[in-house]
Amino acid sequence: MKDRFRTFTRDGEQRVEIPLAEYRALLDAADEDAVDAAILRRILDDRDQDWVPGGVVRRLAAGENAVRVWREHRGLRACDLAAAAGIGRSYLSAIETGRKPGSIRALQGIAEALGVTIDDLVEAACTGGADAAQ
Repeated sequence: MKDRFRTFTRDGEQRVEIPLAEYRALLDAADEDAVDAAILRRILDDRDQDWVPGGVVRRLAAGENAVRVWREHRGLRACDLAAAAGIGRSYLSAIETGRKPGSIRALQGIAEALGVTIDDLVEAACTGGADAAQ
């Protein structure tokens, strides 16, 4: 690799000479980086975007119960979530521990109380992990 590049000084300034193909590859990479940066800026500037913290994603990916993960992320006590969802505390506990899958009505109430979609609760259970097997 050292043979492909040459450093020299001209007009008191340190310079590097590289083959034209290498220069063009660097320009192409810079163009791709600029496009990626523009896409990222547009995504980050979207005020309607609801970001999910990495800790929540890791817990869900590890197979933790989605209802419990989202409840804890939202800072809700189990009794408060149960009340907001219109279900009993023991039923919520059974759902969070995997003893019961939860009815559609119960999961919809939980999802609304947590500010997520029912898919956020059900897909996590269907995609694997320790709680999905129960």
